[in-house]
Amino acid sequence: MKVFQTERHALHDPQFFLVRGQPRPAAEQPERANRLLAAARAQGHDIAEAPDRGLAPLAEVHTPEYLDYLQVAHRQWRELPGASAEVIPNAHPGRRPAHYPRSIVGRAGWHSSDTGAPIGAGTWEASYAAAQVAVAAADQVLGGAREAYALCRPPGHHATADTAGGFCFLNNTAIAARRLAGRHARVAVLDVDVHHGNGTQSIFYRSRQVLTVSLHADPHDFYPYFWGHAHERGEDEGEGFNLNLPLPLGSGDEPWLAAGGQALERISRFAPDALVVALGLDAAESDPLQGLRITRPGFARMAGLIAALGLPTVLVQEGGYLGPELGDNLIAFLDGFERARP
Repeated sequence: MKVFQTERHALHDPQFFLVRGQPRPAAEQPERANRLLAAARAQGHDIAEAPDRGLAPLAEVHTPEYLDYLQVAHRQWRELPGASAEVIPNAHPGRRPAHYPRSIVGRAGWHSSDTGAPIGAGTWEASYAAAQVAVAAADQVLGGAREAYALCRPPGHHATADTAGGFCFLNNTAIAARRLAGRHARVAVLDVDVHHGNGTQSIFYRSRQVLTVSLHADPHDFYPYFWGHAHERGEDEGEGFNLNLPLPLGSGDEPWLAAGGQALERISRFAPDALVVALGLDAAESDPLQGLRITRPGFARMAGLIAALGLPTVLVQEGGYLGPELGDNLIAFLDGFERARP
């Protein structure tokens, strides 16, 4: 399998992470991508650095104001007297409508859903490079490959068109899906991360061209809390083109795979021309975030179910943190996917 990656991911090295009001070391560390890349390389996959396709694919998903903000935020923040090393918002507009602010402090709050996406000196460059990885994998599939894996870091599926949150800045999954939708009439997104892909849902919520499906820990009790509930089905032309399958916290392989079966049945009825999988490995039983309890065989079985659809598929890396089996779980998923290909 072709694996696209970027060494520039390491330029984003967040330090701030707020847990129940207490500052903690950030869970989203550069070492994540290093371990995943080492696993893919050990498995013998074809590793390539993603080429730079510019801002245009990002602008298909994100607003001009947001892209501008991400590029200037850290510099303008650091110009403030007594500013912290990272951009961490402390004022949010709440429910809109509201006035778009001129101050970088106000813009930080406008463009952030939480404090979980601090912006450092290298965050824009790393996020931009991760988005290029997603574009490269989509282009590989558009060029005729059956599948490609985008080893994106930082992750993306919590980023909306104009907000960062939950470790995410640019929505790599949505960028890949939009890239495919430029050529295909129908594209499906399947998100198997432990957290609901609220940003991806938001971006395509009024679209009937892109079906979004997510199985995740129940947001009544787990991040992102406000989105990812079963009654959210899409709006306007997109009504009925969003499916959420929340699972009780601590669910293991069998409930997860059963939900996966429901997800794939819905995708089959949609009859897409291509598929994007938001590949979160943080559903693992050994993941430090502890939302679900999926085993290595569970990941392999899920991958097999997905591969059996026979669709051109872009795998986009989302979550998966520094548990002891992170690389092994990726190997299990990629191996299960390739073995089950029709």
